[in-house]
Amino acid sequence: MQFDDDLIACAEAVQKGDPDRFLAAMAAPVEARPLLFALYAFNIEMSRAPWASQESMIAEMRVQWWRDVGAEIASGGQVRRHYVATPLARLVNHEAAQVIDAMAEARRWDIYRDPFEDEAAFDTYIDATSGDLMWMAAASLGPADEGVVRDYAYAAGLAAYLRAIPELEAQKRVPLLDGTEAGLVRLAERGLDRLAAARRRRQAISSAASSALLPGWQAGAILRQVRAEPARVAAGALGLSEFRRRVSLMWQAGTGRL
Repeated sequence: MQFDDDLIACAEAVQKGDPDRFLAAMAAPVEARPLLFALYAFNIEMSRAPWASQESMIAEMRVQWWRDVGAEIASGGQVRRHYVATPLARLVNHEAAQVIDAMAEARRWDIYRDPFEDEAAFDTYIDATSGDLMWMAAASLGPADEGVVRDYAYAAGLAAYLRAIPELEAQKRVPLLDGTEAGLVRLAERGLDRLAAARRRRQAISSAASSALLPGWQAGAILRQVRAEPARVAAGALGLSEFRRRVSLMWQAGTGRL
């Protein structure tokens, strides 16, 4: 598929707004990139909607707008014209797009300053914001076991979330149920357990769908950093060197291993 103006705009938005997913999309086969750029541009729009205004009602309206787009796509009917919504509707698996509703509901948490009610609520948030996105990508690209995708996506989403803790706290949010070092270690171990479960069943992901999992390529290393040095979270010091970051992505893309 050739890149039209909408897809070019999606790719540019991802390059600017989500550099890690941009690299992951560029490491994917050429035929997978249109879908991935449309999905990742959608994710940027959805994730920014709660922060669009200090007025909660306006932020709610922005989230609802994307929720309505998701309903239009999932129904297979007419979808409103938008540089992201238009190519997304054309490329994404419409059945899988039903999860957009849960993604929007999860993003409502970002509007307010209430803490998560419990561990289940936290896990639901990570699964909706990371797992639903990765599942839409995988289901649109090829055969994949949803449980394996979601295990991997949980680890990836948790690693990304932990990197965002300093910014969330600066915005007066309460991002963690237990922000102590011991609590962070337990959280990292849960993520690593889910990652290990996905790796044990890697064969349940087809070669075509495996490109959907590339954005999680740093998850294991970051979660191991948290387990070994939990103080890195508050310091905003999680992440890999640029060299290791790129080499490890190339390795995962080339081998198909998680």
